[in-house]
Amino acid sequence: MSRTALSKLRENPGSVYSFSLIFIAAVLSLVASFMLSYESLQLAANPDKVLGCDVSVVISCGTVAKHPSATLLGFPNSFIGMMAMPVFISLAVFVLAGVRFPRWIMRGAQIGADLSLIFAGWMFYTSYFVIGALCPWCLVVSFSTVVLWFALTRFNVIHRNLFFTGRAEDWLRGVVKKDYDKLAMWLVIVGLVVMIIAKYGQGIF
Repeated sequence: MSRTALSKLRENPGSVYSFSLIFIAAVLSLVASFMLSYESLQLAANPDKVLGCDVSVVISCGTVAKHPSATLLGFPNSFIGMMAMPVFISLAVFVLAGVRFPRWIMRGAQIGADLSLIFAGWMFYTSYFVIGALCPWCLVVSFSTVVLWFALTRFNVIHRNLFFTGRAEDWLRGVVKKDYDKLAMWLVIVGLVVMIIAKYGQGIF
């Protein structure tokens, strides 16, 4: 990394932490989305095919993929991840290289992360409460999206890129300054793990 890039990173507190997490999370989500897309094509060609992650009644990508919710917009949901995650990967690479984007781009990225989190949360809810089966690749997407959202939100709070102003903005910056957002992220992750073990523990182990 050049000295210019390093100096720009120093001018952007939280950049390395936030965008390193964003890069890792987006890459993991992209890989998972690719695998889900590949499996969806396999099932389209042969609906009776047993997938590699169909290991039990609980752990079954096929069961989740055959549910109507897996094609919410008329095509596999994983296609959305394959389109969205390269954007976050590119954003992370550019910021880590020292590029400083204008506020409107970061706000757009935040909206994209918000929508991704809502969509991932809905998929987890449907898999957990409605379908009653878990897809390992889907779980990778869900957990990665949680990390990505918290990392990007932290950066945008620090740099005042969100739509909040006044006391709300000051409160959010205070939360981030005390690292309460990191605590919240881990509470969400641990909470999801506990939910999975509590309901499906015997089936998993």
